[in-house]
Amino acid sequence: MTGRESEERALRRAVCPGSFDPITNGHLDIVSRASKLYDVVHVAVMINKSKRGLFTIEERIALIEECTAEYGNVVVEAFHGLLVDYCKERDIPAIVKGLRAVSDFDYELQMAQMNNGLSGVETMFIPTNPVYSFLSSSLVKEVATWGGDVSHLVPEPVLRSLVERLARD
Repeated sequence: MTGRESEERALRRAVCPGSFDPITNGHLDIVSRASKLYDVVHVAVMINKSKRGLFTIEERIALIEECTAEYGNVVVEAFHGLLVDYCKERDIPAIVKGLRAVSDFDYELQMAQMNNGLSGVETMFIPTNPVYSFLSSSLVKEVATWGGDVSHLVPEPVLRSLVERLARD
């Protein structure tokens, strides 16, 4: 193992997975907090071929990169398949998930236990800031589609892209 490989292995790594269609202030809150706890935070944008998103994977990645650039330790990539395989390929030992409500915990706990059983990857739960406890990408898209103000729910680059996209569709 070279010195650089040894150094890279020593870095504390985590992944924040999701569809991020689009990324919201709630997502950014979790990524920001994770970026303070880990040396490298991977934001893994899930590719779901059976679901057509509002934004393409490439657009989502570009928006997330723009919105997280100030953190300095965030890597944004697309992935498909099992999250544990993504983690294994990149030597990532931890998944960071935000919890909005108790209802999230039930599902996320099952996923965390499955992921740990499959690969030993740990999951860290971060409670969402109460300001964003109701927030989801789906809700943002629905409100924006009907002309509602979502400027306080998404970062500026996302708002701009959302307005442009909805004006075209």
